[in-house]
Amino acid sequence: MRNAALLNRDMRLVRSLAVRLSVATLIFGAAAPAFAQSAATKAPAAAPAASGSAAAAPVVTIGANEAELLKSAEAFVRKLFAWGADFQVKLGPLAQSSAPDFYRVPIVVTFNGQADAGEVFISKDGKTMFRGEMFDMGVDPFAGTRAKLKLEGDPAKGPADARVTIVEFSDYQCPHCRQLYTITRALEQEFPQVRVVHKDFPLAGIHPWATTAAVGARCGFAQSADGFWNMHDAIFENQDLISSENVYEKLVDFAVRLGLDKDAFKLCMASPEAKQAIVQDVEEGKAVQISSTPTVFVNGRPVIGGDQATLEQYIRYELGPAEAKKPVAGVAGAARATPGTAAPKSQK
Repeated sequence: MRNAALLNRDMRLVRSLAVRLSVATLIFGAAAPAFAQSAATKAPAAAPAASGSAAAAPVVTIGANEAELLKSAEAFVRKLFAWGADFQVKLGPLAQSSAPDFYRVPIVVTFNGQADAGEVFISKDGKTMFRGEMFDMGVDPFAGTRAKLKLEGDPAKGPADARVTIVEFSDYQCPHCRQLYTITRALEQEFPQVRVVHKDFPLAGIHPWATTAAVGARCGFAQSADGFWNMHDAIFENQDLISSENVYEKLVDFAVRLGLDKDAFKLCMASPEAKQAIVQDVEEGKAVQISSTPTVFVNGRPVIGGDQATLEQYIRYELGPAEAKKPVAGVAGAARATPGTAAPKSQK
């Protein structure tokens, strides 16, 4: 009986996962890449805003015609995606899209307590629906994202007047973020004229020590820019040796071995300021629709998962042909660590 109950539970979980993937692929167009990690929660994920759509599009007043349109649209998407009575489907509110004849319509689908969200576009005559992104060709498609990304106050390296700025949202416990760490170091050597800004996005629901590690790196930043980057590197270099039980001890050990003031570091770890900076980064990440790590922006252009070939492509495009080929030497901040403070390797 117990085995049968466990089997039934597992089948429900499999079906729930299949539904989530179905919603992601059918509404969003694609699920998060296999080389990114996302936190599974029971709260509806924020619908990814179409790049060309206004983030604060005016909500349409619902009259009889609009109510009927939502009702028929719900019936259509239920049929299209085979969402039966055990699925809770909520459409709306209607918002004006960048195309005058179409509404932008959010959809939230809930099944077995798991929810996903997305959006579709529906013509005002109720005859046409399409999925995907709608762009206003008269504006920069990434200007809205750049406006939401704050470039001051977070750890950064590279020229302050760089033509290309990479903003990375990362999680110290995420194995894919560790891969991005090695990729970024290679990119810094190839493109020293690029600026890199680090932001924290710990997925605390699945990575229990990630937030504490982020606080530790921030406490390194409180002492110096090099203090941050050296702590950052030490955490990623020793990721496999860190656990929820030893994370504080490891961070203090790194700080001492990297030449940071131990007492100041420990006071910082106990203070709310460093953690508040992380909270602000997470809120900023949510504002640009981040749900997985790593997520990187190259001049506002998103790269979920931090694929190296894609990052190189975007950097070269933003630099332009001449600048991308130009050798740049002696750029301040190109090296990760100051002499003698390379990321320490811990022992088990």
